[in-house]
Amino acid sequence: MNRVYATPAGVTLGPLDLIADGKARNFVLEIGEAHFHGFVVREGARVHGYVDRCPHAGMPLAEALDEYLTPQGDYISCGWHGALFRISDGYCVGGPCAGRSLTPWPVSVRDGQIVTV
Repeated sequence: MNRVYATPAGVTLGPLDLIADGKARNFVLEIGEAHFHGFVVREGARVHGYVDRCPHAGMPLAEALDEYLTPQGDYISCGWHGALFRISDGYCVGGPCAGRSLTPWPVSVRDGQIVTV
């Protein structure tokens, strides 16, 4: 199956409470004949979305489903290489990806639902 790295706007992913505050969740969407892999991190009423792809190795970040954050929940972590990314903008602050960023996946909260933008 082919992989795509963007989604159309207006796709409802689910209610905000689908993701616990301070946690992340994986989403896989079927887009035509291809699949999109991304994840969303919740910070209170705000969400940040990223394509699930390490800029260093091109592979998914989490070794275990939905385990995208450091134990303290303060950074996104690549489970394979130990790179650390800021939650707010996906910028790598340490590890083999230093100076690079995760690919943003535009998402927002509308009427209590997480929606692609």
